[in-house]
Amino acid sequence: MPAYNEERNVGRVIEELRAFDPGLHVVIVSDGSLDRTAEVALEHGAHVVKLPFNLGIGGAVQTGFRYAHENGYELVVRCDGDGQHDPSQLPKVLAPVLAGEADIAVGSRFAGDQGYRSSATRRVGIRLLALIVSAIARQRVTDTTSGFQALNAKALALFAADYPHDYPEVEGMVMTIKHRLRLCEVPVTMREREHGRSSITALRSFYYMAKVLLALFVGLFRRSVVPAGGA
Repeated sequence: MPAYNEERNVGRVIEELRAFDPGLHVVIVSDGSLDRTAEVALEHGAHVVKLPFNLGIGGAVQTGFRYAHENGYELVVRCDGDGQHDPSQLPKVLAPVLAGEADIAVGSRFAGDQGYRSSATRRVGIRLLALIVSAIARQRVTDTTSGFQALNAKALALFAADYPHDYPEVEGMVMTIKHRLRLCEVPVTMREREHGRSSITALRSFYYMAKVLLALFVGLFRRSVVPAGGA
């Protein structure tokens, strides 16, 4: 679980995870937090990896994946420390991976009958990215920015070795497809953040969109160019 300045949320999330399964090994990656995120996580019995400075969401998530991979875990769930990912939804996210039907399952806010409500700017951006990634993947995806995920050992090894930084979910989904891993979405409900605020402002949403779209199109261009002397 990546967490940056989430001292008011992280304890509740850990307790909810424990209620779902007391045997879960909960790992909090405190991403250079300036508050008591790490201390609160320790008080609630989680293992804490403290980064000396803020790497951003991609670096924090990859740290968690590397920790799990290096310690021999074969099944990993990623959820965020802000409380928006409801642990009661974990059975839905885990089911396709446990059944051997997918290498990575993503909890989607938009795959079910009740769509998640967010700002107009973010809704437009998410829909545009979903259309582009669906075209690349040749399968329908609805929520390219969801960080509520379950991964098997194969997907974990990929992301432990290489994971996009900044806002990585979109590029990570494309990586999954590029490496021919099986990806699926499952409908989940998510909650509003109770404490604190998101780092994604309207201005950063536009920056995020431009950056991710550029990365996607550059990747497509590179794959379409055949080197001199190539087949």
